[in-house]
Amino acid sequence: MDLHITLASGGMEMPIIAMTREIGSGGVDVARGLADACDMNLIHRELVEHKIAGKLHVRESAVHRYLEGNANLLERWRLDKKSLARCTADEIFALAERGNILIRGWGAAQLLRGVSHVLCVRVCAPMDLRARRLMERTGIKAKSKVLKEIRTNDAAHARIVRNLFDLDWETPLSYDLVINTERTATNEAIALIRNLAGQPSFRETVQSRSKLADLRVKARIHFSTRGVYDSDEAELVHHQRMKRHEFSKTREDTELL
Repeated sequence: MDLHITLASGGMEMPIIAMTREIGSGGVDVARGLADACDMNLIHRELVEHKIAGKLHVRESAVHRYLEGNANLLERWRLDKKSLARCTADEIFALAERGNILIRGWGAAQLLRGVSHVLCVRVCAPMDLRARRLMERTGIKAKSKVLKEIRTNDAAHARIVRNLFDLDWETPLSYDLVINTERTATNEAIALIRNLAGQPSFRETVQSRSKLADLRVKARIHFSTRGVYDSDEAELVHHQRMKRHEFSKTREDTELL
């Protein structure tokens, strides 16, 4: 039985979208345009920070500074890596279970990669093009200053995913679709994502929802004990659970004969 969501915009079926984007790549416009076109909830950074801060009983600004690598001594003491990783992962999984969402960043693509109704997308562009776009958007004329900002932003994104989940956000194998906006316009990028998202392989099913639930439980256990998310081990737990379910179903069918 399929549990996929049918959207009001033309009746198109959409999975969950987990997207990462490089600053200056146009990924913000792609995400907004896609969310509007498909009537999806776009999850902003501030919402996730707010939920995590509430769970850890700290200020949102403290969470933000910690993730950016600018936390003071007291904030680093209160926000240990294990607790932050556990709360971040749990919030991402909770959002995914609600469905009909587009999550930008936060390692969502890496955390949710094994769930078949989650489409993982990366939006990128060459460095020189990113710099030109930022210069046009911000009015900054010094290219060296813009390049420094881009490298700082890239390093922050990489650090968040690496520190929380010990993963590399740039690895192509973490994504179902990588879009280089050097030659792909925003509307074309949106069309590419919608086309792939509409394929049967990304439909939400009972099995995919079960896997999402398994991954959430496994992540809680993993972060509570080790502080590092192991997607391969989480995958093994899911398969073991499915085997137990199939065995139980076989016994029930046999008893009914």
